[in-house]
Amino acid sequence: MSLFKAEGISVRFGGIRAVDSVSFDVQPGEVFSIIGPNGAGKTTIFNLISRIYNSTEGKLFFDGQDITRTPPHRIAGLGIARTFQNIELFANASLLQNLLIGRHCHAATGVLAQMGFLPSARRDELRHREKAEDVIAFLGLERYRDTLIANLPYGVRKVVELGRALCTEPKLLLLDEPSSGLNVEETEGMGFWIEDIKKDLGITVIMVEHDMSLVNQVSDRVMALNYGKVLSMGSPRDVQSDPEVIRAYLGGEVEA
Repeated sequence: MSLFKAEGISVRFGGIRAVDSVSFDVQPGEVFSIIGPNGAGKTTIFNLISRIYNSTEGKLFFDGQDITRTPPHRIAGLGIARTFQNIELFANASLLQNLLIGRHCHAATGVLAQMGFLPSARRDELRHREKAEDVIAFLGLERYRDTLIANLPYGVRKVVELGRALCTEPKLLLLDEPSSGLNVEETEGMGFWIEDIKKDLGITVIMVEHDMSLVNQVSDRVMALNYGKVLSMGSPRDVQSDPEVIRAYLGGEVEA
């Protein structure tokens, strides 16, 4: 059974059809990558899954549940987490504080208990801190635990954003261009983290990415888009050798 499934999803912005009848499924434990030129509809699909946008047509299913019209604030609680191409962290908070923000969907105590810091709130706080510390250890971020985000190198911030998403304990992790702004060495390291997230944590990943070396390193399957439509789907090798993908995305010419 698929963990995630999109059936004929489409979305229009005025007269522009940004996503056009796209269907795909993602199996548990899979790294599924979406590639395509700028404007192909990749991030729009992420915004549909995250429920930032409403689809014009089609349905979305996660873990056997129809989430097509699920409110955005419920998505994290269902087990879907996301990172962004442009880092969305609190610059004047510490690394640990940013990770703890990712625990909001697992809060088990009410506002009054938290204001009074009652025993139930203390137990909840301890549970959240233990999870955040586990993520810090998993990603090797111990030396930066109490450092303000504003004082961290860009590459470390990308890993912190990944860590905040992991703190939500997702079943499905959406990675929006995780290599954006990283150098070759940092991109390779990001690939290792993605592989470990799949292998050690058992988390399924959907990744939007332009860096084909990273796509080849971590992907089980790839879907190529252009102008909101699916061009090709299959293994990284098969998709990259597809004549339509070469023409539309890789910029090459199709041999006769």
